[in-house]
Amino acid sequence: MPEMKYGEIPYISRPVSRIFFGTASITSVPKQERDALLDGILALGVNAIDLARVYMGAEETIGSWMEKRGNRDRLVLLSKCAHPSLFGMKRLNEKAIRKDFRKSSANLHTDRIDIYLLHRDDPSVPVGDIVQILNALHAEGRIGAFGASNWTYTRISEANEYAYAHNLIPFTVSSPSFSLAEQVSAPWAGCVSISGPSSRAARDWYAQSGMPVIAYSSLGRGFFSGRLRSGADRSKAAKTLDSHAMKAYWCEGNTERLRRCELLAAEKGVSVSQIALAWLYAQSMNSYAVISTSKLSRMQENIQALNIRLTPAEAAWLNLEGK
Repeated sequence: MPEMKYGEIPYISRPVSRIFFGTASITSVPKQERDALLDGILALGVNAIDLARVYMGAEETIGSWMEKRGNRDRLVLLSKCAHPSLFGMKRLNEKAIRKDFRKSSANLHTDRIDIYLLHRDDPSVPVGDIVQILNALHAEGRIGAFGASNWTYTRISEANEYAYAHNLIPFTVSSPSFSLAEQVSAPWAGCVSISGPSSRAARDWYAQSGMPVIAYSSLGRGFFSGRLRSGADRSKAAKTLDSHAMKAYWCEGNTERLRRCELLAAEKGVSVSQIALAWLYAQSMNSYAVISTSKLSRMQENIQALNIRLTPAEAAWLNLEGK
């Protein structure tokens, strides 16, 4: 069995698996198969679960499973709040944050969420107001670590400067889009990526700060899953990837990155997805990867990627740097 690796996140009392099981598509798994899948995921050592209020049915699925198994104390639950409404109304305010927490708490059958993230930013809201709200929830024992998904590193830094100046707890977790694939267009409004040449400053900031990066779309939304081949044209790729992945990742640079993954995977006797994940973990950041799958065999393969070592030269070459 592949060996899971763990890290430590401030305000989390247990080790956190370097892979978070992503639940955005958990309801696509037949209902009668979900508990067995989750049992298997946990048995493999994946104890961290990525959720959000807007992942329809995900919190209910995980809450029901935990209640049946009595395993809440073995898990690290991450959920996200304050996503804009379906009509685009911004919800980054205390009323919406607390309302989302109450719903998530009820769905998950737990009074505490280990990692609580703001799902989108609203730059018109002063960071100090947000830091105060999250500190209050933490002081009430409702949340452990807190931070943001899809916030720029500059906005996170601004929030933390406020926290330090007022003797408050800062953001200690961030969840941006991050993978070997450069995001050339946001798949949805407000998605923040730290991939590609234009985001080097962001990656340098995360490397220097050591803030845990919980990377979503860690395989480029299937771009590096192995289903797509580098020689495929756009029409063939569109039959393999969904429209969001095509919008975000389809470009010449990424198909070349995929080609290089294929070459290095063949050389090392591993899969394309393992090489892409090994690249992510080879970066000088405190990285965790969010991975969704309906097959335990694929999760086993992903865990094995944690033990693949890439040289700095190999990692640079994969990302179209160096020779």
